[in-house]
Amino acid sequence: MTDMAAFSFDRDTVRFTGSLSLAAIGSLPEQLRTFQGQVAHVDLSAVTRIDTVGAWLIHRFAAEHDADVTGLDADGKHLLSQVAHADQPVAMRPASLGSFTRVVGEIGDAVVQTGRTLYGLLGFLGATLIAFWHVTTHPRRFRFNAVIQRFEVVGVSALGIIGLMSFLIGVVIAQQGAVQLQQFGAEFLTINLVGRITLRELGVLMTAIMVAGRSGSAFAAQIGTMKLTEEVDAMRTIGVSPMEALVLPRVLASVIMMPLLGMYASLWSIIGGGLLCWITLDIPPVTFIQRLREVVPLTDLYVGLIKAPVFGLIIAIAGCFQGMLVEGDAEQVGTRTTAAVVQAIFLVIVLDAFFAVFFTAIGWK
Repeated sequence: MTDMAAFSFDRDTVRFTGSLSLAAIGSLPEQLRTFQGQVAHVDLSAVTRIDTVGAWLIHRFAAEHDADVTGLDADGKHLLSQVAHADQPVAMRPASLGSFTRVVGEIGDAVVQTGRTLYGLLGFLGATLIAFWHVTTHPRRFRFNAVIQRFEVVGVSALGIIGLMSFLIGVVIAQQGAVQLQQFGAEFLTINLVGRITLRELGVLMTAIMVAGRSGSAFAAQIGTMKLTEEVDAMRTIGVSPMEALVLPRVLASVIMMPLLGMYASLWSIIGGGLLCWITLDIPPVTFIQRLREVVPLTDLYVGLIKAPVFGLIIAIAGCFQGMLVEGDAEQVGTRTTAAVVQAIFLVIVLDAFFAVFFTAIGWK
């Protein structure tokens, strides 16, 4: 039977007896709340047991009467000190900040988070390069089947949506260009517009955005789910490197497939633009192709082929990096997947702007 808690008052000392635990505390809180005597000491030498609830009750009673507490052993004193340390005022509502201070704080937090993310991406890129070196020096560790499977996911499965999107983009570019150029009687320059902007910029860029939305998000979700189910930890336990088994095949597939998908998208954009020129401007396909060969320099093709694998690397690294950061609960999978897509698209556009300035500076105009 539980020894019920009780107290007695003698002159300026309150003596507690029994068990000061949640199960035995009974109506003691109400009795102490209505206590009116002058107390200088609280004696707990007759207490058989004390838990956090009892320690909080004694701390509050002693604080209200400005009394000292005696009679506890070392464990009891430690518990009481921890309870006293936790007795801190808590603001029900956070202090209000001015609009300017709040905006500056949010900008600062965003800058710090961006810096940490870029630092993490660079570190993850380094780890990927190390894994690639290990696989290169030990070819038996290369997972050929996994890379081929990623080829299908990144490339073959995306052919339909990328082809349709690129075809429609070519139609839009040709239509808008023709409308504007007809005002100057130069609608034949629509061919120049479609050919150059498709091969040099939009073909690879729009493909990268589509791959980031399809494959980058899939990479983050797949690896994130494996993190939640502890499959990644299990791989490490049996001696399998997650970087070699999960990250490297996805990175290689993205880097290799992006140039092919970019050229495929550019081809469909040119077909869409050529079809619209044939229908609305009466420019036959033979003339369209001949004009393309005259006005589109080979450097435009080189620009697209150089940018594509870099974009593929960025997309795969961002997706796998965010997937590896998943921990805690399933909500993290969605959060990290969204972050992977946003980061990949942002970095792709930033790098595309850098490439545009760089290639112009070296004379590839």
